[in-house]
Amino acid sequence: MNVYDVFNGDADGICALIQLRLAEPAEATLITGVKRDIALACQLPTTEPVNATILDISLDKNREAVDALLAAGSTIFYVDHHFPGESLPDAPGFTALIDTQPTTCTSLLIDQHLGGRFHNWAIAAAFGDNLNAVAQSLAGEAGLSAEQTESLKMLGVCINYNGYGDTVEDLHFHPADLYREFVKFADPLELIASQPPAWEKLRDGYEADMGSGLAAPVLAENECSLVVKLPDEPWARRVSGVLGNELANQNPDKACAIVTASADGSYLVSIRAPLNNRTGADELARQFPTGGGRKAAAGINALPGSQLDEFLTAIAEFWS
Repeated sequence: MNVYDVFNGDADGICALIQLRLAEPAEATLITGVKRDIALACQLPTTEPVNATILDISLDKNREAVDALLAAGSTIFYVDHHFPGESLPDAPGFTALIDTQPTTCTSLLIDQHLGGRFHNWAIAAAFGDNLNAVAQSLAGEAGLSAEQTESLKMLGVCINYNGYGDTVEDLHFHPADLYREFVKFADPLELIASQPPAWEKLRDGYEADMGSGLAAPVLAENECSLVVKLPDEPWARRVSGVLGNELANQNPDKACAIVTASADGSYLVSIRAPLNNRTGADELARQFPTGGGRKAAAGINALPGSQLDEFLTAIAEFWS
């Protein structure tokens, strides 16, 4: 059977696949895209059985495609931490590692599956997924120095940053290309020490875009929420997710959202639940068309402009 690796284009998806393929090398066709491109399983062929590994995309959003693949006799290994739907497929070719707890991510699930063989990649991914307390704890248990820990944090955040955009043209690197560059390193600390051009470009782009993002205007704020608005620009689409994480870290008792204007008059929305109450982001997002995600972090792919005020009211009241 032909082998396919299907993965989210963010830090969690990329680092999960890096760990898996370092442990179990395979010649696979890669299917990925921008972070919000999660309906990826539909790109797999159903005319013949395939062997598919699917990482860090919601089973609920891909269930129809997964059922079609299984009906065609495919073998699927599915690892994720998003809402999977009310039930899992009952088919001999389907194996899953799914955990929706807000303190885990796909890379941590793969890390457990592999017995910690490439543990530093999982720590970097946890930082990239804004699981800072979890990542700090794991780094301490692993005996990493403060400098090493901070290096893994920057790497994870930058890989995650690269996944945000309306299209891959917004990104510094196509996620598949970034995976191919970084999977060369069994330990991400070796990658950082060697300073490859891809890492330098990614880090420099992140620092420049974050400077612009932190200067963006506040659209709405109360004791329970903070909403920042970004313009219809590639840098704004790139920085929206990591800016949301940074604002959440600075305001742990508030839900934070980044509302980024789109050319068609809609808005791309990134939502972070309060760090001190990491739940509800997915419920809020699903109140609107194209909304979804997980308990701690979610988003709306295309919020109609006519519903912006409704969203501002909803986030202001949801955690009150």
